[in-house]
Amino acid sequence: MTKSIAVLTTALLFAHTIAHAQKKSLSYDQAFKNGNTNISKQLPKEIKWIDDEHYYITQKDAKDGSTKNMSVDVKTGNTTEYSLPFNQKVREDISFPKEAKNLTYAPNEKLVAYTLGNNLYTMDLDTKKTTQLTFDGNDSIMNGYASWVYYEEILGRASKYKAFWWSNDSKHIAFMHFNDSNVPVFPIYVSTGQHGYLENERYPKAGDRNPQVKIGIVGIDNPTITWADFNEQDDQYFGTPMWTGNNQFWVQWMNRGQDNLKLFNIDLNNGSKTELYDEKQTTWITLDDERIDFLPSGKGFILKSDKTGWAQYYLHDLSGKLINPITQGEFTVGDIVKIDEKEKSIYFTARKENSARWDFYMATLDGKKMVRLSFGNYSFADIKLSPNNRYYIATYSNIATPPAIAVIDNKGNVIRELANAKGAEFESYNLPKKEILRVKSDDGLFDLPVSITYPINFDANKKYPVLVSIYGGPNAGTVYDTWRLLPTDAWWAQEGLIQVAIDNRSSGHFGKKGMNYIHRQLGKYEIEDFMAVGKWLKKQNWMDTSKLCITGGSFGGYMTCMALTYGAGVFNYGIANAAVTDWQLYDTHYTERFMDQPSENPDGYKKTSVLTYANQYKGLLRIVHGTSDDNVHLQNSIQLINKLEDLKKHFELMLYPGERHGISGAKGLHNRTEAYQFYYNNLLNKPMPQDFWKP
Repeated sequence: MTKSIAVLTTALLFAHTIAHAQKKSLSYDQAFKNGNTNISKQLPKEIKWIDDEHYYITQKDAKDGSTKNMSVDVKTGNTTEYSLPFNQKVREDISFPKEAKNLTYAPNEKLVAYTLGNNLYTMDLDTKKTTQLTFDGNDSIMNGYASWVYYEEILGRASKYKAFWWSNDSKHIAFMHFNDSNVPVFPIYVSTGQHGYLENERYPKAGDRNPQVKIGIVGIDNPTITWADFNEQDDQYFGTPMWTGNNQFWVQWMNRGQDNLKLFNIDLNNGSKTELYDEKQTTWITLDDERIDFLPSGKGFILKSDKTGWAQYYLHDLSGKLINPITQGEFTVGDIVKIDEKEKSIYFTARKENSARWDFYMATLDGKKMVRLSFGNYSFADIKLSPNNRYYIATYSNIATPPAIAVIDNKGNVIRELANAKGAEFESYNLPKKEILRVKSDDGLFDLPVSITYPINFDANKKYPVLVSIYGGPNAGTVYDTWRLLPTDAWWAQEGLIQVAIDNRSSGHFGKKGMNYIHRQLGKYEIEDFMAVGKWLKKQNWMDTSKLCITGGSFGGYMTCMALTYGAGVFNYGIANAAVTDWQLYDTHYTERFMDQPSENPDGYKKTSVLTYANQYKGLLRIVHGTSDDNVHLQNSIQLINKLEDLKKHFELMLYPGERHGISGAKGLHNRTEAYQFYYNNLLNKPMPQDFWKP
């Protein structure tokens, strides 16, 4: 009997090996030039609810290839062609000044606002009359157009520098007025032409003077500016302001130390302010324009705060008085999908069951009940709740399961799968195995999430090089239990490279509680957590301990530089893209949130600087930087290069003339190809295929 089982087992293993060998591998063109594989297919982009029992989906007709909107019955699955509601208003083309920026229509679509020459204007679309609202704009005074540090760190890149906001009734427009006169100028040298030239950027580095900011409100019928009652001379920040449903104007204020957040209601007539909310933390508070959701009735708001160490929801009345917490516990809430005042509940996402996954929940406004609506060991995204809350449409996946879109009832039952990302050739290719595991931090306080992509035909008795790709910044984790298989991932798995991602204690997996460890020592615990995982990797039988490489950009570049200096006893190779090398060289708002000002924390700045540990450098580091980077200045890499040269250290350098913080186009292709050459030379120890260098 035992012999028969052994023979059968051997036969099954042999058959599995033959089947695996018969599967296809990706070609260079498929991995790097978007060559078709049919491994996956695109999911529908447009799926929305029509009513309680019907949704529509936009899809291609199988017969004629045309795009059609189809209404689907939730219960029966029956479909009929559906015509989207037609917007009767047709806007004629309007001629705007060529240099006008951020054209924004008022909610009533009768007016448009824009900035021109750093002044704010409106135009009446019926009469074509243009009204200039501000008159002092110049190179250092900006109205409705953001100063760099506000664009990058507070309003966000998606704002495109826009710093003005229409009221819901289209009767007022609010804006920020920036005075950059006292902000230091950082010169960026551009080598173009015979002599080159300088770009002079108003960029406040840690400890420098910030722009002075005022907030104005203008009535459309009476375009006189009312200034909110703040002293622009104060060291302060303002978050994205908001208009309530009943057209109150609310402003988020924060002190320079970023540990005190206040919310004010501003009187539209005289600019006086009424305090609605005051929060203090011993570390920092992050200005977040998504932290407030208003109740549909306008009688209150829900505020998201991490003051307990974990982001939770709190119900307040319109005067700012706390009514009660809605959620409580050691988990992180995400976005509110719907507030249902009639049902006295909210629907939202949270990382409760597993910090690497987003689930869907309902909680009552009184905070007494919370129910998980999603199911299984999946992460959920793009959630659309039906009008009666009985069903929702969501995309779900995990690290081993490609995404699917389904209609799901509020008990977690799949009613109907609408689409699946698995392509016709999914089973025909050798695809790498991926898994997520946890590794204990050196101090024993955290189980750090780690994702591993194994080589094709992985053999635990062989030795493999390891490539760690990281970012590492606060609340910016990359290890999630969702499907992610890039063609390039499969290529490196074919080539025998183990690919790893790591999240440290400040990544968001452990809430604000985990992030608080990095206060006044940004980078120290992060690199030590990466080192802990690096040491764990080197204990695995399948790792070639001489070939642990780390790479990342921006904060990830900083972590890479730290890995080859502070952590040089663990990491062997690194490619650092656009790296911060000393926090004194980065901007005020981001740096001081975690580090305070250099004058307040000199020891913290010293012990988190790559330059401090340059004498410990060993292995091989490639430094990559765009010469016109206006975010992380080339100055960072130059100071590290200077230090390494004085210490007679060997390293590699790749500069990209004229490139900004992201290296793109032909230069981006060159940068990626050079990185691949680095992997082949130092990790795989074999020639790189000539296809990589073909035009």
